[in-house]
Amino acid sequence: QVQLVESGGGLVQAGGSLRLSCAASGRTFSTYAVGWFRQAPGKEREFVAAASRSSGRTYYADSVKGRFTIFRDTAKNTVDLRMNSLKPEDTAVYYCAASPRFGVPADKDAYNYWGPGTQVTVSS
Repeated sequence: QVQLVESGGGLVQAGGSLRLSCAASGRTFSTYAVGWFRQAPGKEREFVAAASRSSGRTYYADSVKGRFTIFRDTAKNTVDLRMNSLKPEDTAVYYCAASPRFGVPADKDAYNYWGPGTQVTVSS
């Protein structure tokens, strides 16, 4: 069993930065891949970034590549999403998730555990 809680969301101007953090409980967290997803009003939940169990592999959606960085601290059981050069279209509720699959899954159906989400709003 894994429990996830996100923090760090808020309101920021376009071009600004935010850092989201996901705190995980459960001694088996290191055996899960982790991902960040987001959902804007009226839209499907979409993949943002993922990090593998222990190999250090990461994978990003094209829309955030070069602007966002996922960072996993296995000692602290946390996963950060560092977001730079934010755009109004990045506005969404951001979710942290954990998957038992190997690699860096981008399919939301691969993820078993989800946090409640944190709101990010980027003003123009």
